[in-house]
Amino acid sequence: MAWKQSLRDRNGENNWTDGLDAPGAKPAGQALRRMFPGASDELIAWALEMAVHPPTGTINCLALNSKGEMSGVTTTSGLAWKIPGRVGDSPIIGAGLYVDQDVGAAGSTGRGEENIRAAGAHTIVENMRHGMDPKQAVLECLKRISRNFNDDKSKLEKFDINFYCLRKDGAYAGGSLWSGRMTRGYMAARRFAVNDGGESRLENCVYLYERKS
Repeated sequence: MAWKQSLRDRNGENNWTDGLDAPGAKPAGQALRRMFPGASDELIAWALEMAVHPPTGTINCLALNSKGEMSGVTTTSGLAWKIPGRVGDSPIIGAGLYVDQDVGAAGSTGRGEENIRAAGAHTIVENMRHGMDPKQAVLECLKRISRNFNDDKSKLEKFDINFYCLRKDGAYAGGSLWSGRMTRGYMAARRFAVNDGGESRLENCVYLYERKS
């Protein structure tokens, strides 16, 4: 309900509930207090924060063992506040995840709809099959997604998508459409976790476009 109340179109209007689709609608916090009079100010504030910064996400994990066997998994909580019937890329083999024992593996997090259109994980594995290294394979797939929007950054800046890939020989890469994201007032670099037998570490993703603000 906090998410629905927080939605506004370009005119500041909300179409979800009675009385909130008129110009000059009351702030979402006031509407929630009317709906949940027993809720504390702290709970209302927390609910609105979660609506703007949803605690959901996707994890892709790719592995290569000492025998040269590869595996992969993509697990997701899905798009926060998604409408019934929405299917993301994670359960679609070739989009959210693809493993080929002869070449490598790839997976994705971020905007599932755009990944489905590019068959991202399969595309990256095929790029490696044709000789691209992992970084090149990821960036080429990101370029394909960009071309779907005619490279219009005003449209592309409204979402992000990240890819991860692991080649049969152990080479790997992580990449994103944008260099970072705004997180509570500061720019955070896109990073991914790696463990190659020692301590786990975070490495920076390669990226197609630099986000400056």
